[in-house]
Amino acid sequence: MQGGESQPPSIQLIIDSSTTTTTTTRLPRASHRNHSSNSKKSLSSMLARLHAGYFRISLSFGSQALLWKILHQTSNQNYKTNKNISSPLLILFHILPPTIYQLLWCLSLTILISLSILYILRCYFHFHLVKAELVHHVGVNYLFAPWTSWLLLLQSAPIFIGPQSGPYQTLWWAFSIPIMVLDVKIYGQWFTTEKRFLSMVANPTSQISVLGNLVGARAAAQMGWKESAVCMFSLGMVHYLVLFVTLYQRLSGGDRLPAMLRPAFFLFFAVPSMASLAWSSISGFYDIGSKMLFFLSLFLFASLACRPTLFKKSMRKFNIAWWAYSFPLTMLALASAEYAQEVKGDAAAMLMLLISGLSLLVFLGLLLFTLLNFAKLLRENDPILSFAKDPMA
Repeated sequence: MQGGESQPPSIQLIIDSSTTTTTTTRLPRASHRNHSSNSKKSLSSMLARLHAGYFRISLSFGSQALLWKILHQTSNQNYKTNKNISSPLLILFHILPPTIYQLLWCLSLTILISLSILYILRCYFHFHLVKAELVHHVGVNYLFAPWTSWLLLLQSAPIFIGPQSGPYQTLWWAFSIPIMVLDVKIYGQWFTTEKRFLSMVANPTSQISVLGNLVGARAAAQMGWKESAVCMFSLGMVHYLVLFVTLYQRLSGGDRLPAMLRPAFFLFFAVPSMASLAWSSISGFYDIGSKMLFFLSLFLFASLACRPTLFKKSMRKFNIAWWAYSFPLTMLALASAEYAQEVKGDAAAMLMLLISGLSLLVFLGLLLFTLLNFAKLLRENDPILSFAKDPMA
């Protein structure tokens, strides 16, 4: 009896020790699994919200790097020919070391590579959302933005990647072919598909497709490939004329742009500014045609600048669409720099100083706002994400 009474406590002790060991060993594994699953869900959610419209940032950085390169080269050329440089902006760019421009280019390259990798992951994990972008009347236009950004970065590259080098030409083909493929899809739909007539889907973001052709034309002209440059320039300008008239007349579909995306109206003067630069590279000098396109962009810029109430709703809360202000202003600054270099007058130099300074201030302001609102970049209520609400889809 005494031996039987001594057995239950020993059995009870063994059961208690086993239960305590199992509980202590399983709890950390469960928490680790929950943590990994939560991280996967957060990454998947981030990729689902990262649409092609975020390449507005890389467009702005690439164009700003190109502006700094052109102003730096212009200041050095003017200083060699005439040491009395009248423009304070050119004096500033002559004093600044070239490493600042190179750092800006490296930063632009880093941002573009990061966005490209994230979007490739989006294509892999959320291909259905990419297909939805392809049929969306606004989202499809931003699919030109990655390739246009690469072409801008290629033109603003340092001297060791010259237009006559083999890597430059190979990269031009790699970035231009997707633009031509998208041209065939979009422009072909405009006059063949009933639900995709231009009068039904036209909106200010449609001009991004034109910008891609013009940026590619300028890069081809710098390599000396005039036939390729004229081909892309003609495709872009012909469709820009049709698109401009359609949007100017406010036909059905012209007002189908959410209020948050109204900064895209600045693209109206970005296209003629880029066309001015492209035609200047094709013709070999800043001729009458380039000046006419530059004056058109100035008029369109003044028309939008005089109507700030148009952008009142879009400026209430920070949105990635704000970056649509920077890229067109930088394109206008580039055109003004080419114009001032050709005319060589005080009025042209002051105009270049004003527009370039405004472009730099807007760029720095957007960069500051983006850093302060970095946690709010991936918005759930982004208008480009509402693909299911698109009646054209």
